[in-house]
Amino acid sequence: MQQTKHNWTKEEISEIYNRPFLDLVYEAATIHRENKDYNEVQVSSLISIKTGGCAEDCSYCPQAARYHTDLEVQPLMQVGQVVSAAVKAKEGGASRLCMGAAWREVRDNRDFDRVIEMVKAVNDMDMEVCCTLGMLTENQAQRLADAGLYAYNHNIDTSEDDYKRIISTRTYDDRLNTIKNVRKAKLTVCSGGIIGLGETVEDRVSMLQTLANMAVHPESVPVNALVPVKGTPLEDQPRVPIWDMVRMIATARIVMPNSVVRLSAGRNEMSTLEQAFCFMAGASSIFAGDKLLTTPNPAFIDDMAMFELLGLKTRDAFKNGRPSNTLSHKEEAAV
Repeated sequence: MQQTKHNWTKEEISEIYNRPFLDLVYEAATIHRENKDYNEVQVSSLISIKTGGCAEDCSYCPQAARYHTDLEVQPLMQVGQVVSAAVKAKEGGASRLCMGAAWREVRDNRDFDRVIEMVKAVNDMDMEVCCTLGMLTENQAQRLADAGLYAYNHNIDTSEDDYKRIISTRTYDDRLNTIKNVRKAKLTVCSGGIIGLGETVEDRVSMLQTLANMAVHPESVPVNALVPVKGTPLEDQPRVPIWDMVRMIATARIVMPNSVVRLSAGRNEMSTLEQAFCFMAGASSIFAGDKLLTTPNPAFIDDMAMFELLGLKTRDAFKNGRPSNTLSHKEEAAV
């Protein structure tokens, strides 16, 4: 069985990434079968609880206020709206609900109080709850943990060297510090990146090295393909070749053998055959539902048909156990 390693060099990861394609996929698939139930896929649903108007300048994101896109700014959702979305997602086969807000950072105000109530409500539905709200302090991470949050998403996006080309309104260290605060609150970490930003292969390798050399590997590693949006600086970027997605997923599976590698943004442009290659290479999670924050995504019914065709099954919530900080409030009352 593949041993977990935290001192990968760029040369080692580069050698893996650049192996002959079939050899790379074979090794990744072998490790995937050794460490995971290879035909089990975690299905998550991602909803935008607060859309647009963000002060950041992420070059790929239509939610940045400074870019002229067709996105309609929407205020923070009500708790009841989130619960309704969670019910629909659970009925569609999702075991995790991810809530994203277009904020640069969390502020200690009534909006954050409402997010806390959302987390409590969805946690009580026996769904894993994940949030992506921007930068987070240690105290804010602890509040989310106390409310029942299971995971916090904070992608590093690209390599440290390439980062300033994509974003100038927060630093790479800001992102890493938020991940450290999440760990201090004993939450699971969801962190990955995006390919197709105009980065080099060396940038992709460096990004994977940052993740794979963390003291604890992220429990979830999303691999996103850029979905170019008109009005953003990266609107003219070409579609990421499927072979690049498979290489990234396979390399992530090899260097982080126990992480859940998520086939994330860009899946709407992939055929069933292309997605099958990604699952074979080690992907064990997807986002399902007709929208991924603000971009199109395959519908639940289409994904379930694909699962049946490929012999895949959905993963139950809390497969690895429910941490003590995610006891539902009903369970807490019984303790």
